[in-house]
Amino acid sequence: MARQDQEDDRDETEQERLDRKWEDQLQELRVMQTGVQLLAGFLLTLPFQAKFADLDTFQRSLFLALMVVAALTTLCVMTPVSVHRHLSGQHIKHRVVESAQIAMLSALVGVALLVVGMLTLIFDVVVARTPALVVGGSAAVVAVVLLAVVPRVLERRD
Repeated sequence: MARQDQEDDRDETEQERLDRKWEDQLQELRVMQTGVQLLAGFLLTLPFQAKFADLDTFQRSLFLALMVVAALTTLCVMTPVSVHRHLSGQHIKHRVVESAQIAMLSALVGVALLVVGMLTLIFDVVVARTPALVVGGSAAVVAVVLLAVVPRVLERRD
């Protein structure tokens, strides 16, 4: 029996809603996975560049922190697939969808940290520390606005 979903006024059962949400999450994961792979791949090439030996302690520390964030973000992107593999067929899709939501939000934070950190590192190496911190701080503010504030504002409009 179909019921009216209060979330978005679709005429669908709870299972249909969960299936739709899971499909949406898979699409979002595909986009995030590509972005994370590109960012992590860029970072992985840096130690093999001649200029890497010239990095100071701050730059090397930032690079290593970014590598950790890239690895953790990659794991966050992979988590929903692993959860789905382990829980598939157990009739608890709501748990799969809920856990995917948490993993995806964690991955979004990771991607934002990667973008901010990479901008900071690049500007620090190419220009200087002060402009790097200004650009990194500005990018962090933009990331918070776009990834946290805008969705909340749009949510409240309804």
